[in-house]
Amino acid sequence: MDAGLLSIILGIVLVRVETATQDLNLHKIVGFWREVGVASSQNLALKTPKRLEALFLTLSGDELTVKAAYDSSGSCETENIVGSETDVSGRFVFPGHREIHVIDTDYEQYAILRVSLHWQGRDFHVLKYFTRSLEDEYGPGFWRFRELTADVGLYLVARHGRCAKLLKEVSLAPCCAEPPG
Repeated sequence: MDAGLLSIILGIVLVRVETATQDLNLHKIVGFWREVGVASSQNLALKTPKRLEALFLTLSGDELTVKAAYDSSGSCETENIVGSETDVSGRFVFPGHREIHVIDTDYEQYAILRVSLHWQGRDFHVLKYFTRSLEDEYGPGFWRFRELTADVGLYLVARHGRCAKLLKEVSLAPCCAEPPG
């Protein structure tokens, strides 16, 4: 598996958090999300050459499309990944033994996701904290994230990235505007 794809979906951590958002409103979770924090018990997540900066989520039926923007050694790259919802609310499976589970969200300011991957015969899990804002990092969601990950040990707090800003601008721009004239 490509290391870049691994770093998009994973940050590699062995965290066991089994809380879940009940009755997730999928239509409210769509849109722009900037990665602010990653909880990891291993430093491998901190050494990846491709750093996830933001996601843009869209929903079509039971399929979730994740457009990921990441910094790859100073260059912005994007990738689309399509998954489908399982019978558990807020849990989506993706090709390549990958899974995203929405652990907690208020829909408007923050989301905490548990990302899982089976790679090289091992299961890896990471908790990621996202915000809708390009600036705000320490809202109420961040303290919830810290509660959930208090015993993990290693944290990676995102830098302000131009790739996140570009994804937000491009994803929110009108796609089919008529040319002037």
